[in-house]
Amino acid sequence: MKLKLGIPKGSLQDATVQLFARAGFDIYVSSRSYFPSIDDPEIECLLIRAQEMARYVADGVLDAGLTGQDWIAEHRTGEDANGVVGVADLVYAKQSYGKVRWVLAVPQESTVQRPEDLQGATIATELVRVTEAYFRRRGVDVNVEFSWGATEVKPPVLADGIVEATETGSTLRANRLRIVDTVMESNTQLISNATALADAWKQTKIDSLALLLRAAIEAHGRVGLMLNVRRADLDGVLKLLPALQRPTISPLSDADWISVTTILEERTVRDIIPRLKAARAEGIVEYPLNKVVL
Repeated sequence: MKLKLGIPKGSLQDATVQLFARAGFDIYVSSRSYFPSIDDPEIECLLIRAQEMARYVADGVLDAGLTGQDWIAEHRTGEDANGVVGVADLVYAKQSYGKVRWVLAVPQESTVQRPEDLQGATIATELVRVTEAYFRRRGVDVNVEFSWGATEVKPPVLADGIVEATETGSTLRANRLRIVDTVMESNTQLISNATALADAWKQTKIDSLALLLRAAIEAHGRVGLMLNVRRADLDGVLKLLPALQRPTISPLSDADWISVTTILEERTVRDIIPRLKAARAEGIVEYPLNKVVL
């Protein structure tokens, strides 16, 4: 038996392959095939555009897949909405470990200050159904047009405004666009369908995959730290150490010495290590983490 798993093709592809690598799965993507190889004989991968992932999972073509909440919402607001079950939130994107915002933007020189000012306007976006629902909730009548890409270049000639995804806003600023409002926030999700989750083997496989992917994300930006310290100096060292729960403390063969192990944010290490040394810690070792299971 195999789990049919959708890997998002496009902007999320590289970040997803890297995440799987940290979770312990090596995926090889060939430019000539839509069937990536994976070093797990129980998984069969298929490259699918993130925009289409929810539909193929809902229809049972795939048992599970990774896509954004934005495209899940786009699927659910359609007439064919059904069958998608969220298994795990995986907060990573193309450029960062954070959420993506879909924003309403207009040219910098536009007089528009709020969504209601766009009554009767033309809005270009890939996220058509979600955008239509957004303006409908506000009672604003607009013409929402599907954009095949390069949406940022369409105002003001081809559209009055756009709804587009952004992580940093730099592309919008480069195209002289100004953000008016946030339409929705999105992050990647592992999704499945009711049929796959009703199969005990597939559910176990999906749950195990979700556990490892979450653990890889939790490990991002964190490192492990080991050190030795005399018992008499232990309290001073412990006051300097943050931890996910509490530091692990183990006796050494020399009864006067203690080994301390902890996990902390990588960005804090450069400040903490000199302070630990000043607190008389010795044998300080920093090491990378691949997974953190909370």
